[in-house]
Amino acid sequence: MMLSRASKYAILSTLFLASHSNEDKKISVKVIAESIDVPSPFLAKLLQQLVRGKIISSTKGPNGGFYLTIKDGQKNVCDIIENIDGLNRLNECFLGLNDCDSSNPCPVHFIVEPFKNSIMGKFRDKTISEFAQEISQKGRVLTLKDISPDIS
Repeated sequence: MMLSRASKYAILSTLFLASHSNEDKKISVKVIAESIDVPSPFLAKLLQQLVRGKIISSTKGPNGGFYLTIKDGQKNVCDIIENIDGLNRLNECFLGLNDCDSSNPCPVHFIVEPFKNSIMGKFRDKTISEFAQEISQKGRVLTLKDISPDIS
């Protein structure tokens, strides 16, 4: 299972918004980008895509910015991934082979498959708000390593 950098940034920024925003407290792209250490222009495009997909909300103007409503917070991480990359990306072969499935497995298919199923279950079953609350309770700061430990 390979998440694109775009999906990782989208997940990270959405979780940041879940922890730091609401309908009365909107956050600019610049603040989000600086807080989670991602490129601002790329993040702006991703956030607009998430708004169009009704994953997050935004308001224009001097007091505008991005935020999560209570309804937005009930979406899950799979919704974010589907909006950015489509869920087919999650079914791709871990080694990048074109024809890999249970009937034609790659060398690591049966090692990776249970992990993919487990993480997809968590991405589907837990809301964005629940993820943000869990992160907050653990007293952790969101970084890309929270989303993907293998990022260098």
